[in-house]
Amino acid sequence: MPRYPGHPDRRPVLIAGGSSGIGAATGVMLAAAGHPVALGARRVEKSQEFVEEIIAAGGEAIAVPLDITDATSIDECITKAEAELGALEVVVSGAGDLWPGRTFEMSDEEFANQVTIHLLGAQRLYRRIVPEMIDRRRGDFVFISSDVAADPRPHMGAYAAAKAGVEALALVARQELEGTGVRASLVRPGQTMTGMGTNFDAETAAAMLNDWVTFGFARHGFFLKPVHLATAITTIVTMPRGSHMRLVEVEAEAPIVAKPRQGDTE
Repeated sequence: MPRYPGHPDRRPVLIAGGSSGIGAATGVMLAAAGHPVALGARRVEKSQEFVEEIIAAGGEAIAVPLDITDATSIDECITKAEAELGALEVVVSGAGDLWPGRTFEMSDEEFANQVTIHLLGAQRLYRRIVPEMIDRRRGDFVFISSDVAADPRPHMGAYAAAKAGVEALALVARQELEGTGVRASLVRPGQTMTGMGTNFDAETAAAMLNDWVTFGFARHGFFLKPVHLATAITTIVTMPRGSHMRLVEVEAEAPIVAKPRQGDTE
């Protein structure tokens, strides 16, 4: 008899932050792989557009209201998702937004808001669903972090602090879940072309990018696409039981430079 039973045939998924970007792309990809998917977000109407896309392609999906800053909303989202799709086997914690600012210029409320959304939201979601997974002795919980957690940069102090907290939480989760059959994984994306961060004004963006260049953070202008992160997440949760992808870093590949011809001088 194998040490680990295989994954069940039906593995419902909840995506927190499923109305756009990485979350929406992950929902579409996992649905195409046969997972029933609940897309949780405040913008239910945007999530519904992806639900319709999934259903048109032959998949199963629902859109569920979710405010990651509200414990009651998290509970109601999970309750509805499980009533519609069955017990959640996979949860991806990717809800959030981004507002840059120098740490000495941000208000206490602005700084706290980033921590509430990215760190406390992830903790509340994790705390609500993981005990159920432990009871079943299986499940995947995926935390979405950022490369700024490992390599902080100017104007991202609040966001980096929150994501560093997420990474600490994920590390502790792995330790505490050892032997339960539940896998906690962390995805650390590099710069990604999503809607997050596109709502700040040109002056704010210019100040941030100029400081990034000063400290050597803007090596090239290429960005990841949401599908790249969706591929990483799908790989994590479809790994056979008995294996565990604990940390996956995904960075944008630099542009390919022309190869000098023989005889050319550099």
